[in-house]
Amino acid sequence: MITKTVNSVTEALTGIEDNMTLMLGGFGLSGIPEKAIEQLVKLNVKNLTCISNNAGVDDFGLGLLLQKKQIKKMISSYVGENAEFERQMLSGELEVELIPQGTLAERCRAAQAGFPAIYTPAGYGTEVAEGKETREFDGKMYVLEHAFKADFSFIKAWKGDTAGNLIFKGTARNFNPPMCGAAKITVAEVEELVPAGELDPNQIHIPGIFVQRIFEGKNYEKRIEQRTVRKHND
Repeated sequence: MITKTVNSVTEALTGIEDNMTLMLGGFGLSGIPEKAIEQLVKLNVKNLTCISNNAGVDDFGLGLLLQKKQIKKMISSYVGENAEFERQMLSGELEVELIPQGTLAERCRAAQAGFPAIYTPAGYGTEVAEGKETREFDGKMYVLEHAFKADFSFIKAWKGDTAGNLIFKGTARNFNPPMCGAAKITVAEVEELVPAGELDPNQIHIPGIFVQRIFEGKNYEKRIEQRTVRKHND
């Protein structure tokens, strides 16, 4: 029986070193690999390049790595909720590559599928396309974007089995699926880990072939990025 299970987050992050390129799933704070990020903070690895839709908030998610100056470059599409990110970017301490959100997703998906690059119309005629190859298809111009190359991909799923099959819940099914298998090693953390064969095959979103390591996390905070409530009138 194939098993991808590791006993702890410590074991799951074996091999992490300075100067690596990491993919981290999630959208806002939904579906972020909380336990992997916490372990990266503890390991105190430096000069990381992080590929993620956004950079968390000041005291949670990737914001924890930014606080300790562990990230040298962020490749993201939205970074508006993190004051420390803004400070480091404006001061020149942090290198930032902002990418249209769909392009970010497709560059992940290209890496997952083994394609070296994709053509996209997004960004043509803007600074996004500067220095990149462009080509016309059916009268429309496209920009050539290369697939990402990452050392590790960190994924958060709701449920998984020991063979690495994953099920995502709700909006956590965001950048997590296309980042599976898009790096040399994919590490999945799940809220519930079950024996292989217990998951309904028709409900599986990502097959285990895309996952190298899987572990069960505990006590997820699942923080809400922004919450607006209506004032109660007595």
